[in-house]
Amino acid sequence: EQRRFHCTVSELIVASNDTVWTCDMTAGRGLHIAAKHGEGNYVVDAETLARIEENHQVVFRYRDNPNGSVHDIAGVTNAAGNVVGLMPHPEHCVEEGYGPSTDGLPFFTSVLREMAR
Repeated sequence: EQRRFHCTVSELIVASNDTVWTCDMTAGRGLHIAAKHGEGNYVVDAETLARIEENHQVVFRYRDNPNGSVHDIAGVTNAAGNVVGLMPHPEHCVEEGYGPSTDGLPFFTSVLREMAR
């Protein structure tokens, strides 16, 4: 078996800005975020997929799905909107010169904005 490590830039589309982690973002905006993984994609059964889609729990989608995630899903939230599970790595995109962009910064400014409320 051949193992590979992928380090690429993925474009994510903000599907929801109704979470603690995305409230400083604009729905529909594209973000360029580092994706670093050996394997992995979002897999879910049909019943759960229908429920999270209906409840607007998909937070990010891949523009060009690099890993075969169901419905291009790159990130989902819990029902309360305070936990987001995400495949790419926004923490690697917060400072000029240390990543492909600073598009990861709004993840953290969103949390700070919510904490200041």
